[in-house]
Amino acid sequence: MTENQTVQQKSVRRNRVAATAACFAAALITVGVAGTQSATAEGAARSAARPAGATATATPAAPAPAAASAFGLGSAALVQSDDYLRQGLNPVGATVALTGRQGLSGCSGEETMRDLTKGKATGYASVTWTFDTAGQLTESAASAPTGAEAAAWEQRLVTLVQACQNEPAGHWYYGAAHALTVAGGTGRWYPAHNGDGAFSGGVAVLRSGTRVAIVELTGRPAVGPASVEGIATAALKRLSS
Repeated sequence: MTENQTVQQKSVRRNRVAATAACFAAALITVGVAGTQSATAEGAARSAARPAGATATATPAAPAPAAASAFGLGSAALVQSDDYLRQGLNPVGATVALTGRQGLSGCSGEETMRDLTKGKATGYASVTWTFDTAGQLTESAASAPTGAEAAAWEQRLVTLVQACQNEPAGHWYYGAAHALTVAGGTGRWYPAHNGDGAFSGGVAVLRSGTRVAIVELTGRPAVGPASVEGIATAALKRLSS
């Protein structure tokens, strides 16, 4: 890859992060929901019933078994509202999709899970959560045909994250990796820092068997590194269930 290509790629990533931050306030207004509950089966079922590429905005409701894609990967495998409440975050809305077309992270430019897997996954699931504070969480998951392919996709996700660990002074970046382990799954999470070096969220790459996922908390949420680790661990448990 040439130096110009590298600069262009990182410019796309940063532009995407800036666009996310600019749209976040509008997203909260659009949601307009009171309460603190999960993305539900109803929301995911509406997504599955729509044409390819469509998404559904699920107003929070009581936790319930979530609808799945044709191959068994559904919103139940994604992080839920109860996971945030334990970390001091109050979710107000969630957009769920089973298409694999949600952007992966602030460091991936416009790449989606469908792009990364070259459309070979047996199922996709994604969610964007908004909160009552300045922050949001995105998660994208995929189910691989084999364990070997899942391992390869996990490594591609790690490579994407590592590309934003070394940034010029004054730019946001990801910190060092921290290992995660739960029954049935492993992963790693990375704190995110703004241009001043202050904590500003984090990202995690997760794997359980043939399932892989990337989770990112952005937008200066009112939590610290321990809470990001807690949410990443909860997401890994969901992926492993």
